[in-house]
Amino acid sequence: MKTLYLRNVPDEVGERLEALAAREGMSVSAFATRELAVVARRADNPRLLSDLPDLGILADVIVADLEAGRSPR
Repeated sequence: MKTLYLRNVPDEVGERLEALAAREGMSVSAFATRELAVVARRADNPRLLSDLPDLGILADVIVADLEAGRSPR
């Protein structure tokens, strides 16, 4: 398992991490490790998306259909 040391973390970021970790009953280290794992998994997204079949449907069409299906607010 790797060990990471972070330098130059702004005070505001450290304080927010402490608050978030405390809210979840975790140490800052455990919280940061969990969040970094989530971010690191995103690196696989382009490969996963490229493995999907091309159905020939444009994103604009999907968005328009979603918006048309929403009830007016």
